[in-house]
Amino acid sequence: MNKRDFIKKSTLLSTGLVAGLSGINASTTRGVLPFGENSTSGEEYSLPPLEYAYDALEPHIDEATMRLHHDKHHAGYVKGLNKATAKINHTIETNDFALIKHWERELAFHGAGHFLHTIFWQVMGPSQGKRSDTLNKYIKKSFGSFENFKKLFFNATKSVEGSGWGILAYQPGADKLVVLQAEKHHNQTQWISIPILVCDVWEHAYYLNYQNRRGDYINGFMEVINWERVSELLEDLI
Repeated sequence: MNKRDFIKKSTLLSTGLVAGLSGINASTTRGVLPFGENSTSGEEYSLPPLEYAYDALEPHIDEATMRLHHDKHHAGYVKGLNKATAKINHTIETNDFALIKHWERELAFHGAGHFLHTIFWQVMGPSQGKRSDTLNKYIKKSFGSFENFKKLFFNATKSVEGSGWGILAYQPGADKLVVLQAEKHHNQTQWISIPILVCDVWEHAYYLNYQNRRGDYINGFMEVINWERVSELLEDLI
């Protein structure tokens, strides 16, 4: 995929997530990022199933946390995204924009939660595999070495203020990788940066097992990264 095609596809991805208009479905973004499946009507988002058992990441991430995180928290974002999408479509149909600020915020919050969690489940797994030559090349190009990347990713993710995410993302304009912090989901976003690895540091992602030891949780997360999937996500973008 050349950069022009990538920018076109990533624009469609942003439109589907942020604008909330019906007709933008999973086929629009398949091959770019694992956005999850929509219903056959093309108007509702659905919770993607895990590709491994709930206890497959133990001892690093426990079964109880995985069930709560996937079945309750992520499902809640999907429900909220569908509601906000329907409300915005109704707003357009009725030409009544009195509550548009509220529903746009709901769309951003729940849409970002769904989007990032969908990536989160896919970049973990019981088998870590190997980083591709392409991913290694971009890590070295962007950070100098894999060790430098690990130090940066760990410390950036650990120091997210409040709840949020640590993100490894690809910047097509600069053709490089960057490590970002995201407070909550939808704050401090660099729109042209496309996540290929995300670490959830909302407390619900780790508190049952790790309590306030966020650093220990991040170290555990690093042990269950599916590097083959991360490599595939990068290679789909460049």
